Amino acid sequence: MLLCLTVDHRNADLALLERIERRTDTVTTALSDPELARGAVVLATCNRFEAYLDAPGLAPEQALDGLARATGLSRTELSAACSVHRGEAAAEHLFAVSSGLESASVGEAEIAGQVRRAIDAARASGRASTELERLFQQAMVVSKRVKHRTGLQTRGRSLVQLALALVDSRVGDWQACRVLLIGTGAYAGASLAALRAHGAKHIGVYSPSGRADAFADSHGIRPVARDALDAELRDTDLVVACSTVHEPLLTRERFDDTVTEGSPPFCSRFGRLPAPERSRTRPRLLIDMGLPRNIAPDVAGVAGVELLDLETIALHAPIPELGAELEARDIVRTAAAEFTALRAERDAIPALRELRSFVNGILEDELSRIRDRATGGATEPDHTAETEAALRHLAGRLLHRPTVRLRELAREGRAGEGAGAVSTLLGEPSTRGGS
Repeated sequence: MLLCLTVDHRNADLALLERIERRTDTVTTALSDPELARGAVVLATCNRFEAYLDAPGLAPEQALDGLARATGLSRTELSAACSVHRGEAAAEHLFAVSSGLESASVGEAEIAGQVRRAIDAARASGRASTELERLFQQAMVVSKRVKHRTGLQTRGRSLVQLALALVDSRVGDWQACRVLLIGTGAYAGASLAALRAHGAKHIGVYSPSGRADAFADSHGIRPVARDALDAELRDTDLVVACSTVHEPLLTRERFDDTVTEGSPPFCSRFGRLPAPERSRTRPRLLIDMGLPRNIAPDVAGVAGVELLDLETIALHAPIPELGAELEARDIVRTAAAEFTALRAERDAIPALRELRSFVNGILEDELSRIRDRATGGATEPDHTAETEAALRHLAGRLLHRPTVRLRELAREGRAGEGAGAVSTLLGEPSTRGGS
């Protein structure tokens, strides 16, 4: 049985997602317990936390209890925020996630890479079962199919692209804007590409883990030393934070309130954000893409500082292009149904092997007799070859219909009936054989 436990931006606020994210390692270890599941893959992104389990016989309630214990959340609190998907529904959900259909910004392209890295991490640590490997590999195939057939991921914008669009009117001249990028992971690379697409030229990078020099050298930007962060913040117009820290890196103490005043917050739920009420010398714009947060929420209270976090970005996510999304969801549903059917067909493999072994055993006995006769000169070599080809063709024809029927029964959830029929007809191995 495939199980998926998901907590995302639709059902949980950012604070709850942060609490779970901080315990990702603990959760992953707990859900990977062999007594609980044969395999586990954890997908943690900026607006979702998901666990995919290969766990035959595991009840969803048991999985939720395990997740609650690992996260330190009450069962009631977790149940209110967590959705559970089983079997085909779990496959359909993952296919939709990897295609960007469940993102705050529908069609975002980065999620496919995050899904791929999740199965890579599980494989590297020995947590990826064969069933989960098949599931995630198919998710990658479906994501590419959606991208090429619908163009949804081309139309959709990533969260960082959406965030930059929201601050576009505040920045004004992107070429003159001083930008500080915090973080050096995969999302930092996407953020840097989005900043350059807007025309940003003056970009520095700071890394809490000390990787700023390597990232800056490979991307052609300026590194910011650990002891230079506060000075950099005083001269920066825009901060884009996307580091994997467990506690806020930028706290209120790092900011002063002497630069500007009167800057309106990002509070409009619909439409374009309001223009400043009065001119400002230089606002400091902060975009927090981190989960857990990179920037403490109370920084928004500093005069002249505007903070845009994941919750606010999600509120401004555009309505998707409905035609493309509907087509994409149809692709996802069809793929999930086919994946489930193929999984069911694998239940017929033991019966198919038994049937083919029986027929092929008789075939080889007959072919051996024919070859012996040819060796003794009783038949011509050409006739022997023709007879062998005819018998193999006949065996294939005889096996075809039973093979198709066994697979059909498996797709209908009746693989046991097919296996029982084969065993009943063929009898015990000791009673088999040709005459």
